[in-house]
Amino acid sequence: MLTGRSAGSRPARAVAAPPAMTEARSPDSNPPPGQPWRLPPIHRDPGSEPSAAAGARRRAELGAATGVHLPHLAGEPVPAESARGKVENWIGYAQVPVGLAGPLGVRGEAGDYEVYVPLATTEGALVASYSRGMAVLREAGGVWARVVDEGLSQHPLLVYGSAAEALAAREVAREAFAECADLVAGLSRHGRLIGLEPSPIGRRLLVRLLFFTGDAIGINMAAQASDRILELLAKRTGAREAYVHGQDVEKRANARALVEGRGRPTIAEARLPAELVRRRLRTEPAALEAIWRSYQVGFSQLGTTNWGIQTANGLAALFLACGQDVAYVTESATGWLELAVEPDGGLYAGLHLPNLILGTVGGGSQQGSAAECLSILGCLGAGRARRFAEVAAATCLAGDLSLMASFVAGDFVAAHERLGRNRPGAPPGPARGPA
Repeated sequence: MLTGRSAGSRPARAVAAPPAMTEARSPDSNPPPGQPWRLPPIHRDPGSEPSAAAGARRRAELGAATGVHLPHLAGEPVPAESARGKVENWIGYAQVPVGLAGPLGVRGEAGDYEVYVPLATTEGALVASYSRGMAVLREAGGVWARVVDEGLSQHPLLVYGSAAEALAAREVAREAFAECADLVAGLSRHGRLIGLEPSPIGRRLLVRLLFFTGDAIGINMAAQASDRILELLAKRTGAREAYVHGQDVEKRANARALVEGRGRPTIAEARLPAELVRRRLRTEPAALEAIWRSYQVGFSQLGTTNWGIQTANGLAALFLACGQDVAYVTESATGWLELAVEPDGGLYAGLHLPNLILGTVGGGSQQGSAAECLSILGCLGAGRARRFAEVAAATCLAGDLSLMASFVAGDFVAAHERLGRNRPGAPPGPARGPA
């Protein structure tokens, strides 16, 4: 692939600089003694849930801990004008319950931090499950998380009279990279063309364009830029036909993006002592590795591109709360979970999300309760997208770990009976399976 950057580097970002980096620790190192996690646990009062009083008390505690004011989550109307450019035939705003999970401890690119995680969902037991996973991972020292690359791909297609013409056009397209990059720079303050890879398919030429989009998802910018680049290449190479969406991976789980990555590919991982697994998850590291291996057999048979356990649950709830384009869950939830026993008997837990597509500017992120939820995370505005990706991946790892543990311990159904839609508030049934 031809790119406008050196290998392993990111293009210069037209956004505010992130906080100063702290000394990076490798993911296999233990956290230092006295890990400075300071956020208090979320106040829980099962006997009065849900209620206006419990919600108000929790919002007050959240505001005191984070300094974030939450009028829209409290019910203050969102001005109708804020929907301009985001919807047609506007009639109002959908309301989905938002619960608070965490605190979640993250060992991120810019240092260690902890956050409460807002999740919008109507699935009872989901927030409780994610909170349990976050508590266990926090006690283990937190989740090491990194965005490993950035780039939003588009795939226009050119058609020629012969394969020979397509091959000749490939060389023209390669030589036009700098010109195309200048064209994109003239369209956007933040967007950059960072890759151009033409691939012949018979007498057709598929052109993979890769864009750096700043802290936005950037799909509108990328589509506009792709259209302009396609027009330039079609005229210069004498293409018979030209299609801006020649290979449309947008909002589709697909093998290409699984391998190449799209958006902000992110890795999250943690190591849990065996004693912690026994005490907090009521199982053994070996049992978690065993069920994970069984799931891999099943996933292989299904031919799925989503090798996580419930990543779609966590991402959908987080995206809804934070004003993201929820349809991107189709791509973002693809990836790999790994659970394995370490040489010291502890548990390794890792999650790789190669197609994490999210943003902290633009779209619905700047209005109403979405802006409030991003503010809770410390992820609102420019310079915050990489942190948001870290939080998203760490959240999904917490949910996958908790769910797998509930399967092994035999308390999955009981938890849903007690907390879910079937019989909210009902006492749990008898536990089954290994303790």
